[in-house]
Amino acid sequence: MAVRIDVLPGRYVEPRLIGQGGMGEIYLARDRALGRRVAVKLLSQLFAQDESLRARFTREALTAARLSTHPHVVTIFDVGEHNNRPFIVMEYLPGGTLAERAREGAIPRAQALAWLGQAAQALDAAHAEGIVHRDVKPANLLLNERDEVHVADFGVARVLDETTGAGLTAAGTVLGTAGYLSPEQARGEGATAASDLYSLGVVAYELLTGGRPFERGSATAEAAAHIHEPVPSASARGAGLPPAVDRVFERALAKNPSGRFPRAGAFVSALASAIEGGDTTRTRVLPAVAPPPPPARRAPGPATPPPKRRRGAALPFVLVGALLLAMLLGGAVAAALLTDGDEQAATTQDQERVTITRQETETGPGTTVVQTETVVTTAPAAPTETEPEDTAGGSGGGGGGAVSPEEAAALNDEAFASHMQQGDYEGALPLLEDAVPALQGTYSGEFPYEAYAEYNLGKTLAELGRCDEAIPHLERSEQLQGEQEAITAAKEQCGA
Repeated sequence: MAVRIDVLPGRYVEPRLIGQGGMGEIYLARDRALGRRVAVKLLSQLFAQDESLRARFTREALTAARLSTHPHVVTIFDVGEHNNRPFIVMEYLPGGTLAERAREGAIPRAQALAWLGQAAQALDAAHAEGIVHRDVKPANLLLNERDEVHVADFGVARVLDETTGAGLTAAGTVLGTAGYLSPEQARGEGATAASDLYSLGVVAYELLTGGRPFERGSATAEAAAHIHEPVPSASARGAGLPPAVDRVFERALAKNPSGRFPRAGAFVSALASAIEGGDTTRTRVLPAVAPPPPPARRAPGPATPPPKRRRGAALPFVLVGALLLAMLLGGAVAAALLTDGDEQAATTQDQERVTITRQETETGPGTTVVQTETVVTTAPAAPTETEPEDTAGGSGGGGGGAVSPEEAAALNDEAFASHMQQGDYEGALPLLEDAVPALQGTYSGEFPYEAYAEYNLGKTLAELGRCDEAIPHLERSEQLQGEQEAITAAKEQCGA
């Protein structure tokens, strides 16, 4: 394609268009002052007509430039305007993107972990500076000639966020790429550092298994799956991945941001430890403590298993438009610092003993030591079948008459995100017992919450040992949406 010679400032010659998106174009050019190749991102003519947007683009570019000293962030050399169009001059990375590399075939685990660790360093450094990427995905993870990852395009996402008066991350709207979108972004809430960590978890899942966890035929359906579906087993998808990685991904992709790893580096460290067998752990027995809620064995708990064939889910209509706009986004520029791990909790039960494992990471200069503490207690007495006559009315009645379907859907989401994800099934129960009656007869492909709430109530009752009550709800959910792996697991938990 022929390119006008004056499309870039005179210092940057021999321009060649190498990329184009909703925010503008990217050119490969030669910096004749320094004799090196550079990539130049030019804001599109449409956005450049807005003076306030031009100013925001330049401001965000300068903000992102603060991260340029990090070894795994794309370096920004210059920021300015030419013919009333703002531009950013960046280092040119000839190795392509992780998206392109993944399309070439399977990636060795050691290489995938190395790339994830480098991206984690960049993201942690950016978060330390108060900068959130908002659009972490393989296309924004670039490779240099030594196959080292550099995170690209911080700042651009925030500019797009501000192109409407209220911002695209205001309530009811969304910014990001559907395949890597955190549940809170899919719901139209603001993005945080935890949102970036979720997206990195999706990237890791894809690199290790060859596919995204919630892949669907449409962007809207995939965004809905991030909100409602359980995390599919990575070990079942990835040949040879140990089951230990499933617990890591369950935490990395937790629906509730507070349930995720505190830092990107902690996530990658836990993932590597799970894959490599945890050679750095050491165990000691502590005095007995109160046991965790029974039972210890648990199938991965979904917020809401999705309809088997129905692709759509209940999302604000503005989400669809925002998703389409976000798909045009050409990327964003980032950075971060790999540091220590974090605390993880897991439970196992063996006859009369319950073991709680807590991991702590001690970091010194150039070293990371993961310590596992094992607590041995007496197992809780077997749960008894009782009639919780007062429980159903605990949050407002359980009859459904005073709760609208929309309010019931919100109760369902609250029960999962705030209680089930933390193992607090007692806390989830009254919310779900209010939600289910109000949702009866409302199921459709556009509003599948009846199936979701029936599953969550059945799963909760099963976890509380009330299997006779759980089975009808699980079967109702299965009747509405077909067989689902999570429903089958919950039924098997009750011996059905």
